[in-house]
Amino acid sequence: MTVLPNDGLSTAAEFPAATHEQWQRLVEGVLRKSGRDVTGAAAEDALSTALEDGLRTRPLYTALDTAPDTGFPGFAPFVRGGRPEGNTKGGWDVRQRHATASGDLVLADLENGVTSLWLVVGEGGFPVSSLPQVLEGVYLDLAPVVLDAGRDTEEAAGELLRLYEERGVAHNEARGNLGADPLGYEARSGQQLDFAPTAGLARRCAEEYPELRALTVDALPYHEAGGSAAQELGASLATGVAYLRELTAAGLTVEQACAQLEFRYAATADQFLTIAKLRAARRLWARVAEVSGGTGRQVQHVVTSPVMMSRRDPWVNMLRTTVATLAAGVGGADSVTVLPFDHTLGLPDAFARRIARNTSTILIEESHLARVIDPAGGSWYVERLTDELAHAGWEFFQWLEQIGGQAAALRSGRLGEKLAQTWEARSTKLAKRREPITGVSEFPNLAEKPVQRASAPEPPSGGLPRVHRDEAYEALRARSDAHLAATGTRPRIFLVALGPAAAHTARLTFAANLFQAGGIEPVTEGTFEESGASEACLCSSDTLYEEQAADTAQALRAAGATHVFLAGKPGQHPVDGYVFAGCDAVAVLSATLDRMGVS
Repeated sequence: MTVLPNDGLSTAAEFPAATHEQWQRLVEGVLRKSGRDVTGAAAEDALSTALEDGLRTRPLYTALDTAPDTGFPGFAPFVRGGRPEGNTKGGWDVRQRHATASGDLVLADLENGVTSLWLVVGEGGFPVSSLPQVLEGVYLDLAPVVLDAGRDTEEAAGELLRLYEERGVAHNEARGNLGADPLGYEARSGQQLDFAPTAGLARRCAEEYPELRALTVDALPYHEAGGSAAQELGASLATGVAYLRELTAAGLTVEQACAQLEFRYAATADQFLTIAKLRAARRLWARVAEVSGGTGRQVQHVVTSPVMMSRRDPWVNMLRTTVATLAAGVGGADSVTVLPFDHTLGLPDAFARRIARNTSTILIEESHLARVIDPAGGSWYVERLTDELAHAGWEFFQWLEQIGGQAAALRSGRLGEKLAQTWEARSTKLAKRREPITGVSEFPNLAEKPVQRASAPEPPSGGLPRVHRDEAYEALRARSDAHLAATGTRPRIFLVALGPAAAHTARLTFAANLFQAGGIEPVTEGTFEESGASEACLCSSDTLYEEQAADTAQALRAAGATHVFLAGKPGQHPVDGYVFAGCDAVAVLSATLDRMGVS
């Protein structure tokens, strides 16, 4: 045993151990100062954060927050990873998406860090006939190809298999996924597809192509329709079970059927929820495989969320996708697609594609993120969240099965209703800025020049909607843009700072951010008459409001102000409206634009 010399530093062992009750008493004292007189567990609950699906993130986790045994990486229930070695051998598969018939872009990606291709073919992408051109120069025995062809899957799969034969690719070297996903396409388009061609592709892959899968279980349609993490998990399980039933009825064994499936999930900037979702997904599918008589592990393709991407200040999307990619890697994803930061604006440019692929490269090569298997494993918080999310996802899966399964849930509209309810609740949080969107609802830049991109192919539609977190604010900003184009100026509001900076700075900053989120330009210099505004907002402390708000509001009205806000808690001041943390910003901004005549 080596004895380290005394370096003069005290050690934690010299301090008495703190108890949970002592910590709670400290929390009680802090809350009491803010006017909240709660004790014990109630004090701890007051610091908790509500998540979707009835889950809560608590402020403190300890060894008492137990979760079921997670096993070892590569062994059931696969919570800690689908393979014993995890992603330590070279990192996760860097899979980039292509929806245009450009072989040059494909080769550029493969030459600069991308290791597999996700090709959108047919509706929403390039023609099936262009597949040979797109894959010209690609070593098909080295680069796995994943198709996403919707109703054109059978034709696209046939063309890809023909290319394998034509280029002499051995059957055991053909890797990737033919991308058949009838229920996923139905969720997108509302159109039903016959499963027989999919079953035929699965039989062929099982018999002839040991490393090639036939089906994708795509959970993105449910995520993009506003679904929660548990709803995404439940819908993917219900879809996977539906495919197992169809494939075994077509003559495949359970093991063969499981081996034909790859699951696709969304990764968001909520890194811990994403990590827990991927870990829970593997656990849940392991349970499905077990009760079905198989042992198949879940193969995961994870895509950075389109829902979280903003159209205004799209550069911030680089930060969102970096966090999401980190979460996907830590969560044990087999393949990760980083959508370019300008994805929601149209076809990404070369810079955006470069940043997207380099995001994974930096995390793998420079941050060494893949060198540790399941680095979040053992965290009391992550393990507890994984367990709670697994139960919530399983509950939603059971509900889908009780109403007839995934297909019945889609066709009856009941699944869509559940997703819409979840999105409505989330939209309320977005409108109240309880869920902030940097660059959109927080710290927007009205002077930003719009980023222009060529139009992307229209994806399938007619089924579940595609939502975006920024959509309500985007509509407001579009109204402001139209006003700017028509008049040369944006709608304006005059912000009145009362008293010294210490009294007004916080509320002045808050009000300026709020009004800019709706495309309303704040003016703080000069007089009201010089501002070009028709409305005004007072910004100061509660004390100064009592002393000056009434007279200041009266003077503003005399100067022509048609509406006077006060930044702060609603009270008895003689003003026309209040803006404060937690107010419905979208409703306030929309009504303000209406009064200003901005259509």
